Amino acid sequence: MAGAPYRAGGIATTVEATRAADTAELRSLAAARRHAALREGVTHMEVKSGYALDVDGESRLCALASELTEDATYLGAHLLAPEYRDRPDEYVALVCGEMLDACRASVRWIDVFCEEGAFDVDQSRTVLSAGRDAGLGLRVHANQLRAGDGVRLAVEMGAASADHCTYLTDADLDALAGSETVATFLPLTDFSTRQPYPDARRAIDAGVSVALATNTNPGSSYSSAMSLVLAFAVRDMGMTFEEALAAATIGGARALRRTDVGHLAPGARADAILLDAPTPSHLVYRVGMQLVAATVSGAVVVYRNPNARG
Repeated sequence: MAGAPYRAGGIATTVEATRAADTAELRSLAAARRHAALREGVTHMEVKSGYALDVDGESRLCALASELTEDATYLGAHLLAPEYRDRPDEYVALVCGEMLDACRASVRWIDVFCEEGAFDVDQSRTVLSAGRDAGLGLRVHANQLRAGDGVRLAVEMGAASADHCTYLTDADLDALAGSETVATFLPLTDFSTRQPYPDARRAIDAGVSVALATNTNPGSSYSSAMSLVLAFAVRDMGMTFEEALAAATIGGARALRRTDVGHLAPGARADAILLDAPTPSHLVYRVGMQLVAATVSGAVVVYRNPNARG
């Protein structure tokens, strides 16, 4: 936020803190962040590991993530563990072997950070292939810091989502448009790291399926303010409010390959929010205001704003 350039290696700071925390502390912190998301009207979330980078630690994080959501993601390939900094091939083998074996029962997805400073395209393909062979769905951190191979790798491997997509070439757009891979934009991260906002208008006009998410994490997007995500999408990414709202709801469901969330219909999970506002567009119009009066998940009111009218 102060202007220092973001680099993939900054994840190491959180790794150190996560390794030092006991399970009770991590569970308490996760519950608090989940509650903060409910206050913002987030009814369903994906939760990733990726902040321990050792077998026991990643297994612990995946188990904790599975307590919060059905969409837990194993992200052992978030960054090279510090003790493997000079042995990347050995770390990839660990991620694809013993670490994966310890985590697979707790998660639905596997993810990899395909980026300079993290994992190259061949290493990333190896990780995704191992996850697919273990029965996990695929996700990719792609094209966050520069144009690269991540988006096209996600399409090649049939990943459900390519997350970030800050830098998209024409070839990336063509690949995404001809696939079932969703481009999930994370504008709060771009705001925090001073990256340019993705050109969502260009992607939508090219026929790409898009989603919006908060990417809540302690390093590059320490916020669960979904209404602010919508505001950035409309103001800086070329989306209409209706497109942004759809990307944050049904688009997010597509990025998780779910048909039971992201919309209201017979057979869906009855997730909804009630707004203390005359129209949904006030989520963007009244930037930064707490307009969620209540959050409903699975037909249960899981948050009620005591300050809301009515």
